[in-house]
Amino acid sequence: MDLTLNDFFLYISIPFISGFVGWFTNWAAIKMMFYPIKFMGIKPFGWQGIIPAKSAKIASKSVDLLTAKLIRIEEQFAMLDPDIVNIEMKDSINAVSKKTVDLVMQSEIPYIWEKIPDVIKGKIYESIEQRIPKATENVLIDIGANIRDMLDLKKLTLDTVSSRPSLLNTIFMKCGKDEFKFIERSGLYFGFLFGLIQMVVAYFYNPWWLLPCFGLLVGYATNWLALKLIFEPKEPIHFLGMRFQGLFLKRQITVAEEYATLITSEILTTERLFRYTLQNTGKKILSDIFRNRIGQVVDEAYEEVHEFVSKFADKEITEKHLNIIKNIAHFTFMAEFHICLRDAFPYADRVFDLKNNIQKKIEELPYEDFEGLLRPAFQEDEWILIVVGAILGGCAGISQYIFLFQ
Repeated sequence: MDLTLNDFFLYISIPFISGFVGWFTNWAAIKMMFYPIKFMGIKPFGWQGIIPAKSAKIASKSVDLLTAKLIRIEEQFAMLDPDIVNIEMKDSINAVSKKTVDLVMQSEIPYIWEKIPDVIKGKIYESIEQRIPKATENVLIDIGANIRDMLDLKKLTLDTVSSRPSLLNTIFMKCGKDEFKFIERSGLYFGFLFGLIQMVVAYFYNPWWLLPCFGLLVGYATNWLALKLIFEPKEPIHFLGMRFQGLFLKRQITVAEEYATLITSEILTTERLFRYTLQNTGKKILSDIFRNRIGQVVDEAYEEVHEFVSKFADKEITEKHLNIIKNIAHFTFMAEFHICLRDAFPYADRVFDLKNNIQKKIEELPYEDFEGLLRPAFQEDEWILIVVGAILGGCAGISQYIFLFQ
């Protein structure tokens, strides 16, 4: 078959165009995983990035791995030393206890409270303050014993992801940045290699359907191969002095640091852990804990100071208001305790050391479990990415035939 110069350049262009098609379909597939964050179109026609669309399901899988393999929340809380927590909170918790005493007394027995000398008031304040450290210790022990019921890590994570739709994108893009670059580049390399085969076949046999079929094959195969090479083989294989393993799995040490940093700075912060424990999922249990422990403090303090108080009010009137005083104290401490606890956050950060602990656990994960950090991003509707790649490749092949070989 005689080739003109024009024919020569047409055939030479095939592997380069095929390489571009491979790169473009892989690039488009990656973009479709993450964008758009919100659905665009008119249902059922339109598109939303696979990760944003499946964020709840993907986040749920990640939390399952987190709680099963990486963190035992009850162990973390058990590391807190109540004595140190009391020291950190001393000033703020004493201020709250004094405020609470004034509030309940002025609210329930103002006429009696006005008559009581400052010296007696001081003894009441002191009596309460002396019991607060033990009460705080008991509260922390009770929280630790109930922490699995009080802190729902899955809800915490899902609420965070729901309020920040782009967060999962950020986590997967940063942890899998090298893999996504590989997917793009591999499309170019594999596409070019397929194009060389296509060029040879087209020289000898070039019906109208050849280029579209090869385009479809390139779009499909480059996406499929790239995904396979990221996660397989799981265990290292040595051949001719070379080590072969899934690209993501080879980066376990690097990914461990990146993932731990993101998770502990964006989701599992000390502030968020305590907020969900005290004010969200654990609020009812905490209320019961406070009702019990604050009641004990009030009873013990009353036993100590009732002789002084009885000089200004008869016993019947004082005891009548005791339960009301307990209720006011209970609700006041419920409202203020989480604010006081913020003073202990720096200490809790040091003790929990979540970033380093999670990083170490990830580094020690078996490869089968480690791939679960990134795999959910691909598993959700992975077939759509491959099929879309094939369709785009087929369309590129049709265009190539029409514009270059017609």
